[in-house]
Amino acid sequence: MTPTANVPGLDDRITGSLLGAAVGDALGGPVEGCTPEQILERHGGRVTGIVDPWNGDDRRTARPAAPCREGDGHVTDDTLMTHALIRVYEKVRDHLDAYAVADHLVPELMNFPAWIPEPEAEALPLQRLLLAEKWVVTRLHYGHVDPREAGNGNIVNCGAAMYMAPVGLVNAGHPRAAYAEALDITGAHQSSYGREAAGVFAAAVAAACAPGATPVSVVDTVLSLAKDGTEAAIEAVAEVACRYTDFESALAPLRKAVAPFDTVGPDYRAPSLGARRPSRLHSIEELPIALGMLLVGGGDFRHTVLGAVNYGRDCDSIAAMAGAIVGALHGEPAVPADWAKRVTEASRLDPHAPARTLAGVAREVFARDAEARRAHETAFAALTGADR
Repeated sequence: MTPTANVPGLDDRITGSLLGAAVGDALGGPVEGCTPEQILERHGGRVTGIVDPWNGDDRRTARPAAPCREGDGHVTDDTLMTHALIRVYEKVRDHLDAYAVADHLVPELMNFPAWIPEPEAEALPLQRLLLAEKWVVTRLHYGHVDPREAGNGNIVNCGAAMYMAPVGLVNAGHPRAAYAEALDITGAHQSSYGREAAGVFAAAVAAACAPGATPVSVVDTVLSLAKDGTEAAIEAVAEVACRYTDFESALAPLRKAVAPFDTVGPDYRAPSLGARRPSRLHSIEELPIALGMLLVGGGDFRHTVLGAVNYGRDCDSIAAMAGAIVGALHGEPAVPADWAKRVTEASRLDPHAPARTLAGVAREVFARDAEARRAHETAFAALTGADR
């Protein structure tokens, strides 16, 4: 089917997804870790767009573990990791696996300076990452661990999932393939439900790229793939989300729905003693809530992403995931132009070059996959006598 004004094509969906993820990330960054009540008090109402850093000029001492300028349109490590993975795809120009992380992503993080928006400085991406992501470098570069097993022992959080949108876009329209590839890649980063969430998020982006996809079809697709606590959490959140069309009234019910599966506990800044340990019963919080807000917002970018932002807690990742899915559903026009302009200028991002790169890779990968599939069909036909 030829793309039309109402049916965005591959390039438009890839641009929309990457831009949507960056905008969601930038909007959520300033209120990350806060509760909806704290957001109301700090901003005198709900966040409705790009806001200033939470602690203003005191940010470097107020949060010494992450002394960054989250706010004013600056993207966070979610977007930095996403773009680093795109550069790996640009080099490999094929499906990726855990060995690609060791051979290409780790050197990207360690050796190639980039503009880091929050401190507003040129630096190595590794210097901005938190310990859960530095684990990848520690295990692979210094520990020489088998890449497929390097994620074992890391804390289980959304760190592996947060940058998997490119995997869904390279496998656009093929959620099962996206799920499998993301699981392979993130064996180098995490285990358990953190790795599972990475596969499911990539599948959600791939499902959103299918012509005619809707928020409901995306959620139904990922539920057919998700396993264990991740499946149960998405199902529980989706059941609640479908009752609401206004994110304000949905904030508390969605948190209540996901709480039994979330190991962090009620105080995001003070995780419980059982937080982020491997389990078949639990799920990261971010992906189910992103999918829930997708349903509440009906696929509208502003409503979906602002719901994710005002949810608080790890809302930069929630909003980045939600923005990536909505952008894949509707293409670049879905992302508000005023937000896109502010974020790309403040973060010094080129909104189109990474998308062009990834679209080119996706076409090459599809052509190679199609050739391999035809070869398999020929071989299978010969084995079964179907060619006689």
